[in-house]
Amino acid sequence: MIKEVIVVEGKDDEAAVKRAVDAQILITHGFGISSKTWKKIEEAYRRCGIIIFTDPDHAGENIRRKLTERFPEAKHAFISREAGTKDDDIGVENASPEAIRKALEKVRTEQPPKEDLFSMADMVELGLSAGEGAGDRRGRLGEILGIGYGNTRTFLKRLNHYGVTEEEFAEALKKL
Repeated sequence: MIKEVIVVEGKDDEAAVKRAVDAQILITHGFGISSKTWKKIEEAYRRCGIIIFTDPDHAGENIRRKLTERFPEAKHAFISREAGTKDDDIGVENASPEAIRKALEKVRTEQPPKEDLFSMADMVELGLSAGEGAGDRRGRLGEILGIGYGNTRTFLKRLNHYGVTEEEFAEALKKL
């Protein structure tokens, strides 16, 4: 059983996660999180910690950002866009139990770096920005590293804030 409480967006996400792992789950019910739900999330955060596991889309990223502002030491799990897409619908609810377990094995905690290891120049040089296929490469690399998909700026921030080491990054690049 996972010791932290997993925070997801909806009931279908909850059902998918429950098929994959034994864990307590809280549902935000989308972006308009009620005061009652905020209180439950805060209690879980203080008691045993939380894992934020939102959809890999714009709404999911907004919810993740809102939760992170309030709970800066929360852990984060990311499902790839590919693993979370079914019939043009994107979300945790579409991921296989194996993909969900894999995402939860790679949880990360945001930690402001002492200095940025990675730069925008690195993103351009490595074909992760401004070029054909850059988004796909970021997506695959994000899945390997467990930091999810993001535009170049978001991806760069995650590299620098989720404790990705230069060695880990180099190894992930080899797997591409």
